Amino acid sequence: MATKVLDSWALIAFFEDEPVADTVEELIHRAALDRHKLLMSVINWGEIYYNTMRETSQSEAEARIKEIASLPIEIVGVGDDLKMTRQAAIYKAAYRVAYADAFAAALAKERRAELVTGDPEFKPLEKEIKINWLK
Repeated sequence: MATKVLDSWALIAFFEDEPVADTVEELIHRAALDRHKLLMSVINWGEIYYNTMRETSQSEAEARIKEIASLPIEIVGVGDDLKMTRQAAIYKAAYRVAYADAFAAALAKERRAELVTGDPEFKPLEKEIKINWLK
């Protein structure tokens, strides 16, 4: 079964009904049917929480994380061995991506998964990880 990593950009686009929302919705639907597995870093989960809280309210952020919990997306922690955190730090330093984005990329690399995003900040990482560009 193929594994895909959603970054926060993809899920925010879904929640805000942006033009790529239908594509993300289809990925979620296919995960519900066990056609592929969807993962998200706990760091990106936190990014969605703070972004929602900043733009609307804490109660809306709480509602958003409950909605995420209802979706077929596995939230992946960084782990005690710090392997993913080390890889994220390398990506942050070498490619100057946002720290939360570095965790999405590190998770994709660790799990040999495809990163699903529309965020152009990942462009320099195309040689490091496979990216499914949302358009």
